[in-house]
Amino acid sequence: MNQFFRLISVIEAINLINRISLPIGVEDVPLTEAYGRVLAEDILADGDIPGFDRSVKDGFAVNSADTIQASESAPVALTSAGRVTMGQGGNGITLRRGECAYIPTGAVLPGGADAVVMLEYCRDLGETILAGRQVFPGENIIRADEDYSRGEGVLAAGKLLNVRDVGVLAAVGASRVAVRKRPVIGIVPTGIELVPPDAVPDAGDVRDVNSYLCSAFVQERGGIPRNYDIVRDDPAHLTAVLESALEECDAILITGGSSKDDRDIVADVIESLGEVLAHGIALAPGKPTIIGTIGHAPVIGIPGHPASTMVVLSVLAAPLLQSLSGCTGRREMKQKAVLTQNIPSERGREEYVRVKLIGDEAVPLFGKSGLLNTLVQSDGLVRILQGYEGLEAASEVDVTLW
Repeated sequence: MNQFFRLISVIEAINLINRISLPIGVEDVPLTEAYGRVLAEDILADGDIPGFDRSVKDGFAVNSADTIQASESAPVALTSAGRVTMGQGGNGITLRRGECAYIPTGAVLPGGADAVVMLEYCRDLGETILAGRQVFPGENIIRADEDYSRGEGVLAAGKLLNVRDVGVLAAVGASRVAVRKRPVIGIVPTGIELVPPDAVPDAGDVRDVNSYLCSAFVQERGGIPRNYDIVRDDPAHLTAVLESALEECDAILITGGSSKDDRDIVADVIESLGEVLAHGIALAPGKPTIIGTIGHAPVIGIPGHPASTMVVLSVLAAPLLQSLSGCTGRREMKQKAVLTQNIPSERGREEYVRVKLIGDEAVPLFGKSGLLNTLVQSDGLVRILQGYEGLEAASEVDVTLW
């Protein structure tokens, strides 16, 4: 087996990941835990919302036909029929022509009324109310089914629930919600040179950065990271760790060991346990990335340099997590900016360049993929499509924010 340098495009890689990453199970959670989860089923309104005709302003409920002649200079005199109390079903008031009733915001519109004159356009003289403005049918009120009608679709399966969605779920009585389980992602660091972050590196040693980048990224994207100990470029050890991870995880990210160095064992081990579907993507940085499967689990082998890791996570691990969670509506945050200088690029690969945003300008941060400082200083990535030789200064670009 030798698929290295048989490069596939980025879109081919994403399509491949989507094909091998099937949505996982479902669980019910209380509404208080629904934020940030992915809906597993459509949500329908359990009744008309708000369920009654109500006022959206403080003022006087009226029959709009009684206000046709009303103006500030010539107000219309209406007879007060009383006051509507909040939560009292309108107090049983039914207006006759020429009558009105005081109504607070949110209260039930009394019978016979079809509009509300705002308080500031009225003068209360006790039994008589002077309405100084004409209103039209439906003005300053919400009808019983104007928000949602019974059985109407409110939220669709696959929706990543935001703050506003949680409010809507409460409005339709969804005290518990069926959501997709959070995918469990195994993170396996490889490399004889790696040491834990709390170790003092000797010459040639490197603290394990990528495990923690991957773990934080998985958490940010709604998954559950499961970290494994460093594998010291030993095929038997890596095999044992992957077999263990297979029993506990929905997908596996392996950092390091994806190039063609003699010590880079990841592709061979994946092939021995499952299948390597791609080894090499027209992506910079991140060209040596591996995509494969072991049993039910998709596996991505990520190059060892931190900048490469972040690009592969953003471009390929993001759709992996989205597919596993059954999410259909997640959007990347982007900001338009103007490049401050030229960005050269090689044809034949899709390149992602780190940039820092200063106002409405994007400043490229050129640096080798092993450097961390450009990651920390950058605000996001600028994408250069395969086949282009770069971008010119003063070009408007979309910056995909970290």
